[in-house]
Amino acid sequence: MLAWLASAVAAPEALARVTNHESRITPFAPVVPGYRMHFPRDEGSHPEFRIEWWYITGWLNEAARPLGFQITFFRARPELKHDNPSAFTPRQIVIAHAALSDPSHGRLIHAQRAARGGFALAGADTGRTRVWIDEWRLHQEGRIYRAWIPTQEFSIDLVLDAVQPPLLQGDNGFSRKGPAPESASYYYSLPHLKVSGLLTRDAKQHQVNGVAWLDHEWSSQYMESDAVGWDWIGINLDDGGALMAFRMRDKQGGHLWAGGSLRHPDGRLTVFSPEEVRFVPRRAWKSARTGTTYPVSFLVRAGDREFAIEPLFDDQEHDTRASTGTIYWEGAVRALVDGKPVGRGYLELTGYWRRAQL
Repeated sequence: MLAWLASAVAAPEALARVTNHESRITPFAPVVPGYRMHFPRDEGSHPEFRIEWWYITGWLNEAARPLGFQITFFRARPELKHDNPSAFTPRQIVIAHAALSDPSHGRLIHAQRAARGGFALAGADTGRTRVWIDEWRLHQEGRIYRAWIPTQEFSIDLVLDAVQPPLLQGDNGFSRKGPAPESASYYYSLPHLKVSGLLTRDAKQHQVNGVAWLDHEWSSQYMESDAVGWDWIGINLDDGGALMAFRMRDKQGGHLWAGGSLRHPDGRLTVFSPEEVRFVPRRAWKSARTGTTYPVSFLVRAGDREFAIEPLFDDQEHDTRASTGTIYWEGAVRALVDGKPVGRGYLELTGYWRRAQL
């Protein structure tokens, strides 16, 4: 949700550099109940909405060593007059984050980019997933996704096969984010993506394979004014099921809203109401770099199920001030029941450094 929002957030700081606030604002499209998703149309961009992201998280096996990885592309539409004929008018902003979670490194390895759409340098196509900034790319052909992410410290070249059908979150893809019905998104997930490809580090290529999760979400009003951030998990369960849960936190750090779903191994779907989801912190970690404290271990209750969520390691903090203006925690985690591992996925924590801007 966030990466998660998404945390995927085109922060005001980033948009302000490319937005003409003297222009008359074109309204954003609202998110309303009753929308019917169609594929592949909804796998592509929705430029009439304010914010959108394609968020991939997963676990890789490199020489029998587990690694977490994350790739996120955000598309944001600035508030400006869209009948400006200038080719230099920034009608869309594209932001991308990529990260590796390697316990032997001791901290998150991450990179980021931001650019305005156009001139073939950055963009997000409609009708299919094709989003890019320069040589950073996420493309889709049928059920196959390709991700190319070269950075100074690592490069990722992955093939991701959507072996399961889309999981429509909330009410058939309409996902409430607060008490006000207009605080919502359109949201679907692709759990259990089968992953293979190459990871390059220190000038050495490594064959990798693993399992990933893709979230695609778009909205024009994601957070209510009383919300400061969210906690989110997406877990690929070992039995073939998939668990998603989130909570929105208020200014006092309390529970403002929540939701989630559990797709069972046989394909049945259980959607959880706000009252059925609880995140109970069990342990916190404080960043020596930013002084921010994050609850990195949780007991997550979803309906009659209870999962302990434990990080692969603690220091998985993202400093993305250069692109989205925020700092958040996002990392690889294990899910356990009665002390036994039952799944792997990702945890996202936003709004602990400052209020998330989305």
